Amino acid sequence: MIGLLQRVSSATVVVEGGLVGAIDAGLMVLVCAERGDTEKEADALLAKLLGYRVFADEAGKMNRSVTDVAGGLLLVPQFTLAADTRSGTRPSFTPAAAPADGARLFAYFVEQARRKHAQVATGRFGADMKVSLTNDGPVTFWLQVDPKRV
Repeated sequence: MIGLLQRVSSATVVVEGGLVGAIDAGLMVLVCAERGDTEKEADALLAKLLGYRVFADEAGKMNRSVTDVAGGLLLVPQFTLAADTRSGTRPSFTPAAAPADGARLFAYFVEQARRKHAQVATGRFGADMKVSLTNDGPVTFWLQVDPKRV
């Protein structure tokens, strides 16, 4: 599984003109399931994400996690993160999980996040979403859980 996390001052997701998810300060995370991913990879990515230290401590160093600062978590499904862009000028999405598997794993990821973190908002799987954010820093990290290493 892949998570592209951005530390934000605020972030929103709009679908068909309606607000479906919003947070103030915290992390906006694009989440992608790859072929072969299971709940095991989802759990590993979530644990890493919730503990990833990207917020400043008193000394200004990135030593605090979203959990430590009680920040918001906006989870947005984004299958295009699994694109194979190594050749040609059109991406291949073969590495992405099938839509049914992606939807199931995203729903599982969200459910687990809500059990472990107080403030969780989401985008909508399969929808045409308009995502807006103010990246704080900017701070952006690519987290990937490889099924062979979990």
